[in-house]
Amino acid sequence: MRDKPTGMREGDLRLALAEGWQIEPAALRYAPVGGGSYHWEVRDQAARRWFVTVDDLDDKPWLGTTRTAVLAGLRTAMEVAVALRHEAGLPFVAAPVPGTAGQAVRPVDARYAAAVFRFVDGPPGRFGAVLPARERAARVDLLAALHQSTRAARRAAASRIELPRRAELETILAGRQDPWRSGPYAEAARALLARARPLVTDRLAAFDRLADVAREAEPVITHGEPHPGNVLRAGPDRILVDWDTAGLGPPERDLWLVTGPDGREQARYARATGRPVNPELLGFYRLRWALDDLSAFAARLRGPHRRTADAERAWRNLQQTIRLLARLG
Repeated sequence: MRDKPTGMREGDLRLALAEGWQIEPAALRYAPVGGGSYHWEVRDQAARRWFVTVDDLDDKPWLGTTRTAVLAGLRTAMEVAVALRHEAGLPFVAAPVPGTAGQAVRPVDARYAAAVFRFVDGPPGRFGAVLPARERAARVDLLAALHQSTRAARRAAASRIELPRRAELETILAGRQDPWRSGPYAEAARALLARARPLVTDRLAAFDRLADVAREAEPVITHGEPHPGNVLRAGPDRILVDWDTAGLGPPERDLWLVTGPDGREQARYARATGRPVNPELLGFYRLRWALDDLSAFAARLRGPHRRTADAERAWRNLQQTIRLLARLG
């Protein structure tokens, strides 16, 4: 996120770090990276480096519809990451550091919650980057190891098949065509969505036809978003970050992000796990991702916003997502 969290005081974050993890920051620097959480780089009084994520409990709809439910879901997901790292022995899992009371996530205030990670000094990939075949193969191996560690993720919740913002998206598509006046990108977003209504309606129908296939698949523990931007390279090692989307689901929930068109990665995964990859489910999760993004960007621009880096990014991504949906037919 490029913008800092609205209404959260940095002093409250310092207090949460001190009380929850006994970390007394000597330096606290906001890191404008990522797209779902807010991040800080922290150096404590002993010169140790930490990476802190802060999540908005009003903006995690896949985890719940209330702050209480989202906090509980976030804790569960992060505790699953801890178990995968320490019980299953998966060194590529960037798990949070439990706090003094054993918690993986601690509230900062009524709206925001924090988690603490050991700092990994390594560059991330770029979201949307096309990976070479050798790198795709390495990530398939990583995911095969993850999926075969489901027993350690006994507390994991089921990942949602349904689109968490679907009702709002359908309301937007079916709504009156009065201008949106909620911010500088609002009316342009409304007009674009109005023109795209037949396309989006068609893709929602395709989503519904495939959803039952996903529900019937045998679940494994999945990360949910193993795209290049969530993989750090620390020397020869690959580190998978951002586990707030972890949950039980078909392996294709992860695999669609790392498989190529020639079937090599699918065959490699099947050899490693004994489980064939379902091409229909690869297509389903590709479609689900695009529809979920569309819902999020539409809601962001329909609501109050200013001309900020995050709002501009939402407008640009809304346009790109509609172009992507047109290619998924």
